[in-house]
Amino acid sequence: MNVLDVDYMLGLVPILATYLPLTLEMATAGMLFALALACGLAVVRVLAIPGLNALTMLFISFFRGTPLLVQLFLFYYGLPQILGFLTQINGITATILGLTLHFSAYMAESIRAAIIGVDRSQTEAALSIGMTNGQLMRRIVLPQATRVAVPTLMNYFIDMIKATSLAFTLGVTELMGATQKEAAGSFLYFEAFLTVAVFYWVIVELLAWLQRRLEARLSMAYRR
Repeated sequence: MNVLDVDYMLGLVPILATYLPLTLEMATAGMLFALALACGLAVVRVLAIPGLNALTMLFISFFRGTPLLVQLFLFYYGLPQILGFLTQINGITATILGLTLHFSAYMAESIRAAIIGVDRSQTEAALSIGMTNGQLMRRIVLPQATRVAVPTLMNYFIDMIKATSLAFTLGVTELMGATQKEAAGSFLYFEAFLTVAVFYWVIVELLAWLQRRLEARLSMAYRR
């Protein structure tokens, strides 16, 4: 029976830590782009804009109905065969693109649900006192919708960080890619993958703590 090589695991920590910024950068960029796209998609869905609504529903259906790994391969290996200018795309860009499109489809529905979940009587009251649609969204709808949507959006960000581990399949040496190389060189696969699992676990727990603090802060205005 092999003994767990703790010294190897401790020595692996600073090595993997150097690749952590790239993992967080890809997840953060994907989150920001996905959030911007999701807001646009949600508005189209809420307003039911003719033509655009059908395209939006098709977009959401496709990216929710196919695996992220398949989408990454499609963007990195497939599309460049059809669109020549995409041959210059690198693994990092393809990963961010995949994360953006994949998670925006989920986030759009969450944002839409948060918006339509605001009590209609409040919007009618705001319009009755002369508020414009812009003022209505900014002062009434969005603050309440944000409070409802934030926990779900934070969960998507957590999922996005874990999903960056698929980037190594595109040749990106991020946290998971570095672990794969270290494990292949040392043949200590259990220790290597256990170490990276702890890395992800710590990150997720820190974000979960931040999520709880943010939820509590957003809820302060609604406490009696």
